[in-house]
Amino acid sequence: MVVLSALAWAPAYGNPLPKPLQEADFPAVDPAKAKLGQLLFFDPILSGNQNIACATCHHPQLGSGDGLSLGIGEGGEGLGKERTPGEGDSKIAKRIPRNAPALWNLGAKEINILFHDGRLSLSDIYENGFDSPAQEWLPEGLDSILAAQALFPMTAEFEMAGNPKENQIAGAVYDRIDNVWPIVAKRVRVIPEYSEMFIAAFDDVDQALDINITHVVNAIAAFETHEFTSFDSPYDAFLNGDSAALDADQQAGLDLFFGKAKCGSCHSGKLLSDQKFHALMLPHFGPGKTRQWDPVVRDVGRMGASDRLEDAYRFRTPMLRNVAMTAPYGHNGAYADLESMVRHHLNPREAFEAWETSNAVLPAVPWLAKADFLAFQDSRERSRLASRADIDPVELSDAEVAQLIAFLNALTGTESIKGRLGIPDRVPSGLEVPK
Repeated sequence: MVVLSALAWAPAYGNPLPKPLQEADFPAVDPAKAKLGQLLFFDPILSGNQNIACATCHHPQLGSGDGLSLGIGEGGEGLGKERTPGEGDSKIAKRIPRNAPALWNLGAKEINILFHDGRLSLSDIYENGFDSPAQEWLPEGLDSILAAQALFPMTAEFEMAGNPKENQIAGAVYDRIDNVWPIVAKRVRVIPEYSEMFIAAFDDVDQALDINITHVVNAIAAFETHEFTSFDSPYDAFLNGDSAALDADQQAGLDLFFGKAKCGSCHSGKLLSDQKFHALMLPHFGPGKTRQWDPVVRDVGRMGASDRLEDAYRFRTPMLRNVAMTAPYGHNGAYADLESMVRHHLNPREAFEAWETSNAVLPAVPWLAKADFLAFQDSRERSRLASRADIDPVELSDAEVAQLIAFLNALTGTESIKGRLGIPDRVPSGLEVPK
């Protein structure tokens, strides 16, 4: 086996490769907290109607996503492409506005901003360490931005909270966002098995009454960091000096990625993301993250969080470890396969004009069918969206596209994707584990 320093090898068209991602780039995880977080992650007890768990939309068997372009949240049944929208009074009222993001490497110390629109970031604007939708009402003691992120799906009506008429949690959201979390924490701490685990895992928990929402989400973040950290792909082996880790097509694809194809301009650094926001002219469909006073259904991306016009239709650059496992692609899952997403990047305007609704992975919801693609058919909104593109066209041959995709497949982990704690057989609440 030939071994050399990958850092001394530079693509023909570009700069030296990123430094290798390694264990030191992630916080140490307490095994007791990770085990507790595993159970909470798979337990529907955290949802308003106790019928949906974090794992429902971020499942290990689905690449830490849900396999759908736009998810079916509270009220749905099943997993992935087989998930149904429910029936009767409990049926869903709308699809989840955006694609469920993958969880790989979100525990990295380098991460400073989360969600497709970046509405959660490290900041001291509210003197609590974060700029978030909870503003000054965010709880204290959060271990990381990943722990802060875990707070918000519990407060979202169509994700986990449910309708205000249905349960106490959903009703509390309409009073003030931080009224939700004590209710969730109480649900957890009254279960003896959970309270015993919290006492064992947290130094500041001596009795069940000490357990609060911060302990809950810190445990979930510990699990997510432990379970979804991945830097054992062939690409990582190559960065660490094994020149035989990538075959000829994968090396050619790497060369294109950081060179001629210009992918590395945004998918840069150890995590293959600049953590910034870019407009790709992806077609809009579904309910969108429509702002309160928007005159039409749409999703303006980063602008919705920043209120800056220049941020319109920009979305956060995703990280790419295990990207071959995380379809569909784009902030709204506009493409069901990796090649189509790559080709969209190569010529956004051409791909935008050619996009067809069959590219989306949307389980049938008859009562939403008429509305699913209204925004896509709105000529004025299409014109606004098409006016925003931050990347220029790049010409690649079919052979080069195939090489680029070969490299992207080389970003798939080996042992890490098998899971560390995996899916529990049961959870302390006794509710059904999504599997």
